[in-house]
Amino acid sequence: QVQLVESGGGLVQAGGSLRLSCAGSGRTFNGYALAWFRQAPGKEREFVAAISRSGGRTTYSDSVKGRFTISRDNAKNTGYLQMNSLKPDDTAIYSCAATSGVVLRTLPVEYDYWGQGTQVTVSS
Repeated sequence: QVQLVESGGGLVQAGGSLRLSCAGSGRTFNGYALAWFRQAPGKEREFVAAISRSGGRTTYSDSVKGRFTISRDNAKNTGYLQMNSLKPDDTAIYSCAATSGVVLRTLPVEYDYWGQGTQVTVSS
């Protein structure tokens, strides 16, 4: 089992950058693939990016590819989402999630553990 806590959200102007962190508890953090999802008001939860347990494989949604980078530091039990060239459409609550599976998943139902989320607001 793993508990996740996000941080790093905030208000930023369009074109700016933010780095989100996802701190995991437990000694088995490297036994879980991680992902970031986001949910804007009135919209369904949307997949953003995922990273394998070792960090060697990543996948991104088309809407963030080339702008966002997912990474992890297993020694620190922490995952990251570097967000560059932010747009107003990126405004949402961002949540990290973990699953013990090997294949990188993109559906929320495929993730077992979730953080509470952090708000990202991009002004135009």
